[in-house]
Amino acid sequence: MIDDLDLSKFISLAGRFGGDRFAYVVTPNADHMLRYRDDAAFRELYRSAAYVLMDSRFVAYLLLILKRMRLPVCTGADVTATLLQEVIRPTDPIVLVGGTAEQAERIAARYGLLNLKHYDPPMGFIRDPRAVERCLQFVEQQSPFRFCFLAVGSPQQEVIAQMLHSRGIARGLALCVGASLNFLTGVERRAPSWMQRLALEWLYRLLRNPRRLAHRYLVRGPRIFGHLLRAQVVLRPSVSQANLELSPAEPV
Repeated sequence: MIDDLDLSKFISLAGRFGGDRFAYVVTPNADHMLRYRDDAAFRELYRSAAYVLMDSRFVAYLLLILKRMRLPVCTGADVTATLLQEVIRPTDPIVLVGGTAEQAERIAARYGLLNLKHYDPPMGFIRDPRAVERCLQFVEQQSPFRFCFLAVGSPQQEVIAQMLHSRGIARGLALCVGASLNFLTGVERRAPSWMQRLALEWLYRLLRNPRRLAHRYLVRGPRIFGHLLRAQVVLRPSVSQANLELSPAEPV
């Protein structure tokens, strides 16, 4: 189940979300879709999400070719940048989980954020219940917030988002944004716009970091062709999305 939301539609919804309830956003790419197929626990993380935004132009092109299905693309990187540039006001309460203190300071300075709270959990924290609890409590202590950017990689960020949802304490919109902060702060370079338009961002990242990404893109990644041929992908209408949650058995 993918929401029928392009960048402008989602930004409009996010800007009106408010701080009286909690919801979270996931941004599936090809790797996430394979994990969704293989891992029942990961499927549960997606089923609790209020918004599922297609992060991969490559997957969108494949679905157009294989199923004649047009999906809007709304990447986590574009969502993060646009919220910071066009929506968030200087005094808005913003939470950032992940990234270094230096990155948080650079983002606060670049966008004039006066109320940014940052927490960088230790490496491998998701396997330590006490570290997970400290992370959850940090986010909850900042509530209500306008936005919480979860940038600790998948599936860690989705686990934290789902736990915040199930505990029912936090209020605000949380977004699972992966490497978006690295792009904004120059830690990683994003592919040139022409490569993005041609759905070659994966190739750009592979060429820049072959040791880390070769298995994901060249060994695991090709499985997406067979998966999409067999999968039932549903495009959810964008009507009244602000109060919507996924029902419990949608295929992706």
